[in-house]
Amino acid sequence: MPTIARIGPYRVYFYSHDMQEPPHVHVDRDDETAKFWLTPVALAYNIGFRARELRDIQRIVSERSAEYLEAWNDYFGT
Repeated sequence: MPTIARIGPYRVYFYSHDMQEPPHVHVDRDDETAKFWLTPVALAYNIGFRARELRDIQRIVSERSAEYLEAWNDYFGT
């Protein structure tokens, strides 16, 4: 699972077998995890993050969505 960014306490990554799904990233901190679609940026699921922190994470993903989409396309060759 390629890590594409570390931002503060967060690790942003995708799984190498995720190519059958639309572009997205997973964001983890400790035991919390969330998945965000990249086009458009939208929450797919959340396990453990509180609402305020989740909004902050979504803002981070939104600000960097072009970078994350490029990493996705480079990795999967799309």
